[in-house]
Amino acid sequence: MHDPLPADQATDQAADQAADQAADSRTLDVGFARLDLDRAARTGDPEVVLGQGKTPEQVASIMAALHEAHPEQAVLATRLDDAARAHLAQALPAAELHHEARCATLGPLPPARGTVTVVAAGTSDGPVAAEAALVARVHGAHVERITDVGVAGLHRLLAVRERLEEADCLVVVAGMEGALPSVVAGLVGVPLVAVPTSVGYGASLGGITALLAMLNSCAPGVSVVNIDNGYGAAVHAARVARQSAGAQA
Repeated sequence: MHDPLPADQATDQAADQAADQAADSRTLDVGFARLDLDRAARTGDPEVVLGQGKTPEQVASIMAALHEAHPEQAVLATRLDDAARAHLAQALPAAELHHEARCATLGPLPPARGTVTVVAAGTSDGPVAAEAALVARVHGAHVERITDVGVAGLHRLLAVRERLEEADCLVVVAGMEGALPSVVAGLVGVPLVAVPTSVGYGASLGGITALLAMLNSCAPGVSVVNIDNGYGAAVHAARVARQSAGAQA
């Protein structure tokens, strides 16, 4: 027969067990991944599945598990190649495929609060801009898109200046020399996230030229994410838009 624990030790043990149970409810181990079920409660944004480097079967398994845990919110998978999207069409017929963005969603989108406007310099920047637009919508913002307004035809950008001013946050996507975010930031005072893309000829160095141009922008108020990172830009922009909408309410 074991002697009973002192009251303080028993309390500590009970607290440890409760903490372990809470941790278990926040994480789902599917063998090859440990899913963060608590992220939306902590940060306001649920975990997203990065498809790059995962097999199509792994992507489908993770999406299904996240959807089962939280059927009330959309599950987003990004960077899906053709094989992954084809597999999802068969394995998860309820999932919606977004081919230009190379993404998939499963479950209902949240109500839209605030506006993110995604601005793309050229049609070749479309996949990154599409990813940003979808991610911003999944993360709770209303989304507008403005395409093909690069600085080679500045009149096209000036023609949409009023639409730029209406946004709560801008995501500006450009390759080549990466000048568009600087020009936009010189026209309007809306919070702006610049996304360099890997579009361009040899000396663009896979987007490094655009990245350095954006980092060295002479226009104030330009934040910059990594090359082709439409996802990261959109999450930030959606948070700004949601906060702005809350402040105006």
